[in-house]
Amino acid sequence: MIISLILKQFKDAFTDLLPIVLVIAFFQIVVLKQPLPQMGEVLFGALLVVVGLSMFVQGLEMGLFPIGEAMAQALARKGSLFWLLCFAFALGFSTTVAEPALIAVAAEAATIAGMGGLIDPSPDSLRRYALGLRLSVAFSVGLAILIGVLRILRGWPIHYLIIGGYVIVMLMTIIAPNEIIGIAYDAGGVTTSTITVPLVAALGVGLASSIRGRSPLVDGFGLIAFASLLPMIFVMGYGLIIFG
Repeated sequence: MIISLILKQFKDAFTDLLPIVLVIAFFQIVVLKQPLPQMGEVLFGALLVVVGLSMFVQGLEMGLFPIGEAMAQALARKGSLFWLLCFAFALGFSTTVAEPALIAVAAEAATIAGMGGLIDPSPDSLRRYALGLRLSVAFSVGLAILIGVLRILRGWPIHYLIIGGYVIVMLMTIIAPNEIIGIAYDAGGVTTSTITVPLVAALGVGLASSIRGRSPLVDGFGLIAFASLLPMIFVMGYGLIIFG
């Protein structure tokens, strides 16, 4: 049974990656009319991607999704709004501050800002700038998950909150320094990545499942939308402070 499960995961991962492989092969062979460079390394790398993706998906199904749903349901049964909101904020903050995509974007943004003369290019200054970006985004995601949990508990319509949030984003875009706007918009995307999404989705579904009158399908999703929205506002605010 275990072997059949592993083979199924490998098959699913290969099927998911097949369109990417076909696109690259088409443009390399038909458009560029060149053979793939270092064919052996490319094939071995593709094999590692298939193995890694299949193991990652299996790990989510076995570990992160169940524990996220179980903790949300346990906190809801406990009946403590304070601890539930603390858990929501801490989950959003901790998963985001450890997000590999955010770490990469923050480091790259610091390097470019130093090269452009916007900040002191010394290593300490670059580290402080990158850390400030990461903490701003992590705090905003924690607050976003907290608001999303309140929405599930209170039954607030999600579209009003999302529309209001994007109105604030547009207003912030008008007054924010040009140097931070692109980074802020990218920050809204990189937060919803490998670590954050599985746990946040599991939290929403688990919480909606444990509250009478709430639908996991209707109310359990939407937390990730808040996690993408608030970082844009907070990073532009961070830019206003740093760049004046």
